Amino acid sequence: MTTHPHQLRLTTLDTQDSIRIELHGDLDYDSADLLVEEVTAQLSARPGRTDLHLHCAELGTVDSMGLCALLMISRRTAAGGVRLHLDERPAKLDRLLDLTGTLDHLTAPPPTGTVRSSMTGEITTAVRTTGPDGLT
Repeated sequence: MTTHPHQLRLTTLDTQDSIRIELHGDLDYDSADLLVEEVTAQLSARPGRTDLHLHCAELGTVDSMGLCALLMISRRTAAGGVRLHLDERPAKLDRLLDLTGTLDHLTAPPPTGTVRSSMTGEITTAVRTTGPDGLT
């Protein structure tokens, strides 16, 4: 007997500083674009948000296209100075992220030197010295 995938449904909740998107169903070849498009639309429509929460408790199967979508979202949030949170990740998602070497990339806090200017909204990163003498 063949099982049918659970179609992805998204529920978006908006607060003053953040966007929360609840994921219900499978994130796969058929639905990855839907999530990326929703995130892109939300980030474009609500500039100045500091956090994007993807609520993953009801997330089903994630295939390679689903992983690709999460990586694309990570790039877009980083470029916009928005912190990505993968909330309530199921164990199977953590396992996939761990096996593919993307767990730390998708769940690590932003660099400590990254700052968003409240005046301009620009992102700047503090530069630290790299040489042993502190001059380079």
